[in-house]
Amino acid sequence: MNPLHQLNVELGDRSYPIFIGKQLLDNSQLLTDYIKGSSVVIVTNTTVAPLYLNKVIQSLDSVKMRYDTVILEDGESFKTMSSVESIIDILLKNRHDRNTTLIALGGGVVGDIAGFAAAIYQRGVHFIQIPTTLLSQVDSSVGGKTGVNHPAGKNMIGAFHQPQCVIADTSTLDTLPERELSAGFAEVIKYGLIHDAEFFDWLEINIEQLMQRDYKLLSQAILTSCQTKADIVAIDEKESGLRAILNLGHTFGHAIESAMGYGNWLHGEAVATGMVMAADLSERHQWIDPSVKQRTIKLLTKTGLPVKSPVEMTINKYMDIMAIDKKVDRGIIKLVLLKKLGKAIISADYDPLLLQKTLLES
Repeated sequence: MNPLHQLNVELGDRSYPIFIGKQLLDNSQLLTDYIKGSSVVIVTNTTVAPLYLNKVIQSLDSVKMRYDTVILEDGESFKTMSSVESIIDILLKNRHDRNTTLIALGGGVVGDIAGFAAAIYQRGVHFIQIPTTLLSQVDSSVGGKTGVNHPAGKNMIGAFHQPQCVIADTSTLDTLPERELSAGFAEVIKYGLIHDAEFFDWLEINIEQLMQRDYKLLSQAILTSCQTKADIVAIDEKESGLRAILNLGHTFGHAIESAMGYGNWLHGEAVATGMVMAADLSERHQWIDPSVKQRTIKLLTKTGLPVKSPVEMTINKYMDIMAIDKKVDRGIIKLVLLKKLGKAIISADYDPLLLQKTLLES
């Protein structure tokens, strides 16, 4: 068993630990120590349930914990209010009170849905994140963002609600399809671009072994990514400033996801393309050296991620969807752009004509 890594998200009385390592789901006490109250609802999906649900149930049985399960359909297209209502229905039907803990067992979609249900049920109950994809282990399970999609825009309905803990069992990556693994690397690479040039260099050196699932290197990549996000969230929990840099490529990427139909492009695939577009616009402003964009394209390509916008995306499609992005302020679209490798900014101070060229030519 690989050594267990632990780091903390420092948020005062809402602080919590992140555990990273192999076979953590075999450690019953690690989970049960963070369950508040005497009842649990496990939220998972049709893909993850046959693989890992029994491990969680065995942990609950070891302490004679009452539990119910909700098994959602798998996919971004099910990240809806209807899925949240199905969780609330079970909570109410089986008389779960404010001392219930929800456990999110799955990828980012499950984590977002279960976290949002926990945020709104009886005005807030505890929940635990057990992310089972690379993307959710390095990004969506950390920081307390929860929510669902609306047909007009991604993640437009949600709340900030911090978990009790995050248990990232890297053994679950054994069953992760190649496409999902690649999608997760978009968020890993993002941390190098926005905050840590040395990490970006390290990824360039080790990307082939990472893609081959070298677990020592994967654990290091997950740890570095989570530490970066934890540090940023500790400074700006509710995204009033600095935290927005975590959205590099996301404004473009969310537009792709919405326009192409949720699930047709994976979140990481859309973000990868969006990061190339952000680098392109930054280069057009002469804020970054052209080599930054080229290195980004090369690294993303090695992970099998797309670096070109879908042919169906027009300037009008991008602008219509980006106009309702959460970073729009008084009608102005704020974008996360690069000043150099390892330094991102949130800016409305870009040339609209250059933005149009990026949208047209990317």
